[in-house]
Amino acid sequence: MKKNANIQFQYVVIFVGIVLLIAKFIAYFLTQSNAILTDALESIINVLAGLFTLVSLYFAAQPKDRNHPYGHGKIEFLSAAFEGSLILLVGIGMMVKMGYNVFYPVEIKELDIGIALTAMAGVINYGMGWMLVRQGKKGSSLALQASGTHLQSDAYSTVGLVLGLGLMKWTQIYWIDHLITLVLGGVIAVTGFQILRKALAGIMDEYDRDLLQSLVQFLHKNREDNWIDIHNLRIIQYGEAIHIDCHLTLPWYFDLKKVHYEVSHLEEIVRSDTSRSVELFVHTDPCEPPLACEICSKHDCHLRQGIFKGKVEWTLDNVLENKKHCKTKK
Repeated sequence: MKKNANIQFQYVVIFVGIVLLIAKFIAYFLTQSNAILTDALESIINVLAGLFTLVSLYFAAQPKDRNHPYGHGKIEFLSAAFEGSLILLVGIGMMVKMGYNVFYPVEIKELDIGIALTAMAGVINYGMGWMLVRQGKKGSSLALQASGTHLQSDAYSTVGLVLGLGLMKWTQIYWIDHLITLVLGGVIAVTGFQILRKALAGIMDEYDRDLLQSLVQFLHKNREDNWIDIHNLRIIQYGEAIHIDCHLTLPWYFDLKKVHYEVSHLEEIVRSDTSRSVELFVHTDPCEPPLACEICSKHDCHLRQGIFKGKVEWTLDNVLENKKHCKTKK
């Protein structure tokens, strides 16, 4: 249902994007302002990226199959990378066109209508961007969040555009149009680079510090006495789904049935903390007395070979390492 909601929402985004695209190009043809053209060209990116995002959301919603055992969610990173690349190119392209028009200027006119149409588009863009980011976080969709961030940055730049156009109309100093274009082109290029950077990080399975920190804190808060330590923790994101690998150290004398229970209990606790689809691969390690006894709080252990000295707090530093905590404790 969550994925279907993402797709349905994207249809609305594309329709609104097409309407705004038409309005912005009307404003450009009336005014011949490079600054307004920058805004209009970015709307083309909005529509193209919206269509690509729609396709990516459709494929991401498909279930796992033999050829894609982890699902199809990573296509959302490609969608975000595509959008970021287009935004970056538009920003650079408009700065180049601004340089051309410094030497070959065009007459700017009908600023009243241009300002009104641009301001209207900016308000709608911000509203759509806010809803996209909200839906993207709710539906765990990087593609929607990237589109929403883009639309919001577009709205922020529109505020500067409207103010600049108003100043240009008031002062009749038309080189202000070049300055606005330069600033907006730079802002657009930086936004595109940031979206592209985040998408490539997802494709390369770069570590998400905030996500890992949240998981480690939750596990530490809900740890069981039988869980002597968790280490070699890794998280990979596949669109809405997340895949977690870790090593769990348990008392060495547990039988297979008891080990299975502890792993299942760990999985239940992890899933209780998120609405996202979670897949866990848990490798179990036996404890190594007497060193492990120093950090093991299992008070009913009848085979203890050392004195309990205190729990090791689970942090990013020791949970990400591929070492049992009894070996790293000072």
